Amino acid sequence: MQQERGKEQPMRTSGSGPLRRAGLLCKVACYQLLLAILFLVLPASAQDKPGLDRARAACGPQDVEFHVKTNNQQHPVAQPEAGKAMVYVIEDQIPCLFCAVTTRVGLDGTWVGANRGRSYFFFSVEAGEHHLCSDLQRLPPADRVISLAHLTAEAGKAYYFRARISGGYESGWFFDLEAIDSDEAQLLISSYPYSTLKPPVTNPGGSDSQNP
Repeated sequence: MQQERGKEQPMRTSGSGPLRRAGLLCKVACYQLLLAILFLVLPASAQDKPGLDRARAACGPQDVEFHVKTNNQQHPVAQPEAGKAMVYVIEDQIPCLFCAVTTRVGLDGTWVGANRGRSYFFFSVEAGEHHLCSDLQRLPPADRVISLAHLTAEAGKAYYFRARISGGYESGWFFDLEAIDSDEAQLLISSYPYSTLKPPVTNPGGSDSQNP
């Protein structure tokens, strides 16, 4: 019998549609679960503890703390002694009135000084190969943020490094220690306060207003 014109034909449906959608959702959920497991497992399994310890050997002891004062009226520089080089380390942090960060600077396993907020200091080194470390003072070991740099110093020369900080406790810290051009360094030194330090103290578990 010929179908009447103008009438819509009934749409044929198959019971396999819902099953296919359910199967697709199951695959997506399983994939997401697998990714979550990989993110949890890989960081722990991928870490090379001996390698990390060798890299961190440039830093000083974790429990050593500096109290930093800055002087915006002074912007000193220095000439290296005979047979030595000068190293300038400049902390460059987003301006923050009540949350300036103290960063320690280590050389070959010993802390040599620190900055707080936008500031700088300098020290002399013997000619030859050195390893620099910088970290954020007073962060718990699990949250410790470190950046490293290699330096082959030549007598009579000056070297400039910038410790750049952004982020915070909620978003996480971004921290990078990098060598910079002398012209850029002179601009920052002329603009930022000079850091002065009291002798460092050992404080394994106390609280400090300069935190980190």
